[in-house]
Amino acid sequence: MEKKEMLYEGKAKRVYATEDPEKLIVSYKDDATAFNGQKKGTIVGKGVINNQMSNRLMQRLEKNGVPTHYLQELSQRETLVKRVSIVPLEVIIRNIAAGSFSKRYGVEEGVVFDQPTFEFSYKNDALGDPLLNTSHALALKLATEEELAAIRSMALRINGLLREFWSGCGVTLVDFKLEFGRLSDGTIVLADEISPDTCRLWDAKTGEKLDKDRFRRDMGGVEDAYAEVMKRLMEHDD
Repeated sequence: MEKKEMLYEGKAKRVYATEDPEKLIVSYKDDATAFNGQKKGTIVGKGVINNQMSNRLMQRLEKNGVPTHYLQELSQRETLVKRVSIVPLEVIIRNIAAGSFSKRYGVEEGVVFDQPTFEFSYKNDALGDPLLNTSHALALKLATEEELAAIRSMALRINGLLREFWSGCGVTLVDFKLEFGRLSDGTIVLADEISPDTCRLWDAKTGEKLDKDRFRRDMGGVEDAYAEVMKRLMEHDD
């Protein structure tokens, strides 16, 4: 599949057209940002890890009946995906209190929830990605009621599948962000990526952070943490 003109460049990825209007090539960068782009840096090798990890997890989800945009890994950094129009909602699932949830509600980091929490935020950098509820999403015409219900159901199913998988790797899935898109026929599928950029992953025994929080909080050892989580995934991937 030939890479044609670049259609979009985001904080972590570039998206290119191909000769097939329904297929795109996503190329992963080593650029890292935090706090809505206010903090910038580089995590060497991040693009390779995020591309390969995301592809493996999406294939695992597909095998378990979750539709995704994934088609084929083309190289260490590039993947062929189905063209989708992204639903402008970030979906955040939390199993344990951490990050903005702890700050917002005054809950100590590490408190385990009885059941996962589900949040929408409006995918809009200019507004700082504010939280919103279903009524707001409908009022802003971001998605239909049916689409919101499908996204919620799919996100909670993904959480169950990923929690189980990461647990087998000795990793606790604390929380994560998902994005969904519409195919040309309107079908909702999982899009974007699943990686240490978009998930909080803690070592199950020590609680050591193995994700982008090491970059956000200037903890050091960022590359090592990404490499460790990738190593565990590869060891447990079917």
